[in-house]
Amino acid sequence: MKLQTKIEVKKSTSTISYSDKILFMGSCFANEVGSIMKNLRFDVNVNPFGVLYNPASIAESLERLVSGRHFENENVIKCGDIYKSLSHSSEFAAMSEDELTSNVNRQLDEASVHFKESKWVVLSLGTRWIYRLCSSGKVVANCQKLPQTCFDRAPLDVEDVVKSLSPLIADNPQKNWILTVSPLRHWKDGAHGNQLSKAVLLLAVEKLQNMHENVHYFPAYEILLDELRDYRFYSEDMLHPSDQAVNHIWNIFSQIYVDLPSQEFMKVVSRLNAMAAHKPFFPHSESYMMFDKERKELEKSVNEKLENFRSLTPYNNK
Repeated sequence: MKLQTKIEVKKSTSTISYSDKILFMGSCFANEVGSIMKNLRFDVNVNPFGVLYNPASIAESLERLVSGRHFENENVIKCGDIYKSLSHSSEFAAMSEDELTSNVNRQLDEASVHFKESKWVVLSLGTRWIYRLCSSGKVVANCQKLPQTCFDRAPLDVEDVVKSLSPLIADNPQKNWILTVSPLRHWKDGAHGNQLSKAVLLLAVEKLQNMHENVHYFPAYEILLDELRDYRFYSEDMLHPSDQAVNHIWNIFSQIYVDLPSQEFMKVVSRLNAMAAHKPFFPHSESYMMFDKERKELEKSVNEKLENFRSLTPYNNK
């Protein structure tokens, strides 16, 4: 008896290794899967500008990584006595303009190098809706709780999304681009509005796939809506995927995109992570000391293996 409609996804002919650098950008889903890979010690950079929901802001952030152009104080706004950036999510904040620009530019420099050396770029598109600052027409990544009257809200169409991302993909043909539509439901416009928004993103991704051979589509949205068709796979807000759902989707992602040697090594790293998280009742007992010795030996072995992976010829985007 079949109790699920399984989403069939073929194994990718291009696969991710521990020797590869990977950049994740976009919605919360990019954060979640990227963080899993980071915890497994893949060489990843996750959302260097914070969570980004719309394709226009993602494209603008990628262009910033390409150019390496620093943010200036003119990009900063003051909210009460806290300084924030309209190009970053709300976690980027400081008590002075100079501190904020210094922090974001340091992360920009690191992420710019990482992007240029990345073999894989994973983009999670969340919504077609953008917010433009009325005073300048600039698309913002986050409204930072400014009054709604400061912004014009507008929808992107399929061509807008394609025009935003296609030039970046075309300029980086040696990179593998994995595009996905976030399974997070945006409920501001209701059920129908959410579906229309996701439909635009899905159609845009399909068009990008047809235009570029190096674009892959991963069906995170379909896996949650069709394969995991149950509210127990959502968190308490009934909009975000639950941890169980994220782990299920990650398992499918890893089976499709991660090569077999790296999948085997992931099991070793997972075991080491579990050992490191262990809290002993009797830290001075002989049994724990033996356990800790085993953990340290495994840590050394893992580090040596990672060095071997990363000593392979680095990816070159020239």
